[in-house]
Amino acid sequence: MMNKMGPALVAELIGTFALVFIGAGAGALALGGLPGVALAHGLVVLAFAYSYGHISGTHVNPAVTLGLLVAGRIDAAKAASYIVFQLIGGVLAGYALKWVLGGVVGNLGAGTLAGSLPAGGRTIVVTPTVGFFLEALLAFFLVNTVLNAAVSGKAGNLAGLAIGSTLIFNILMGGPLTGAIFNPARQLGPALAADQMANLGLYLFAPLVGAAVAGALYRTYFSK
Repeated sequence: MMNKMGPALVAELIGTFALVFIGAGAGALALGGLPGVALAHGLVVLAFAYSYGHISGTHVNPAVTLGLLVAGRIDAAKAASYIVFQLIGGVLAGYALKWVLGGVVGNLGAGTLAGSLPAGGRTIVVTPTVGFFLEALLAFFLVNTVLNAAVSGKAGNLAGLAIGSTLIFNILMGGPLTGAIFNPARQLGPALAADQMANLGLYLFAPLVGAAVAGALYRTYFSK
């Protein structure tokens, strides 16, 4: 089984490594502000969707893999293997980023709750409950796009563009509030390398909840 899945697992590891190294790196360095960080994530996923999509599907996110499992589009053993290699890729990227930057810069791009954010003449308070909801919702949007654009085949060659665009608009809105991570591997690597353990459980589990809802919705209504 491992020999048959080998290329797909390596593709997931490399793709997740790239997403975390480039995306979290852009966040740590605040390159181009929020639009720059959003583009960094979106462009990595776009590039690897076309590079490795035919090999592994380019999940590069345990939440995406779980969503496909709930939707009945991947079996449990394959999903578990994907998730293990995605998490390994994320952790390797977090420590590689720490080494390249010479230390913990900008929390290495690990997500943190804003706590309070001045906006529109008032202060927005980002509680753990709000953060959990937002991270779950952003993961829902991503998995919904993956299933209805790529897995269904309805978007054809434009599926990668649809998925990359979803990362961009998710981060543009959610970035100031939670960091808009919606990917357990994207949080785990930088958080471990930066020793940023605050709300780690939220960032690991909220995306899985949103992904599961998207997968169930697809299986029940949209795949008919």
